[in-house]
Amino acid sequence: MIGFGIRNIKVFFKDKSAVFFSLLAVFIIIGLYALFLGDVWVDSFKGMSGVRYLMDSWIVAGLLAVASVTTTMGVFGIMIEDKTKKINKDYIASPIKNNSIVGGYILSSITIGVIMSIVTLILSEIYIVANGGEIASISVLIKALVLIVITTIANSSMVLFIVSFFNSINAFSTASTIVGTIIGFITGIYLPIGNLPESVQMIVKCFPTSHGAVLFRQLLMESPMEETFKGAGTEMVTEFRQLLGVEFSFNGEVISTNISIAILVVTAVVFYVLSVLNLSRKRKK
Repeated sequence: MIGFGIRNIKVFFKDKSAVFFSLLAVFIIIGLYALFLGDVWVDSFKGMSGVRYLMDSWIVAGLLAVASVTTTMGVFGIMIEDKTKKINKDYIASPIKNNSIVGGYILSSITIGVIMSIVTLILSEIYIVANGGEIASISVLIKALVLIVITTIANSSMVLFIVSFFNSINAFSTASTIVGTIIGFITGIYLPIGNLPESVQMIVKCFPTSHGAVLFRQLLMESPMEETFKGAGTEMVTEFRQLLGVEFSFNGEVISTNISIAILVVTAVVFYVLSVLNLSRKRKK
């Protein structure tokens, strides 16, 4: 399984276009933020200190949530290529067990998802510092690494379940385009969650990826929020957190960090099981 996973990692990084398109959604978000969204948010908080640092941290949190989705999907494209090129038949005919083959795809997707997310975090921290912000503390970075692993595992499971239904590159490419388009809305980057209708907010809050974004925001925005909202009233801070998706609430009750983590863990278990069952069912046909 490990050897097969290493093979997939090498194939992924060998294809430069696959690496680029797996990060395309991240590049689009960065471009929109740099050209439009960043200035809009900074201007809306005129007179308050550290606003740029705060909003840069907000967008970085969203990028980390998005990167773990798009990069893992890019890796699973290898699985579809193996199907279309009939390479998978060689693996099935070999002594390698089916579980090891699926495990190799999963292992490579998680590994690459974590690597690309870490690269995103490093580049983002450089951008924040260059823009006048502060570099995150060691404890925050360690917690961020743990969150990257958890969210990548959860997002990889959902992506694998989606991809398990495809047998052609065209279908996979279409799905990748759709996912890359809607992921910015699901994580509340293109449009703040608090500005969405209540019914849409409820749908967004049901997506595990959104909870990953919330966890990253709570971690990375803690320090800049203390600076920006120093001396501000509790009501103002709560309104801001709800508007930008720093926290979720149902019926007035704020969802705790532990619940969001539990949602990601349960998501990983459920969707990996469903994915393996679906892939096994297809092999028997």
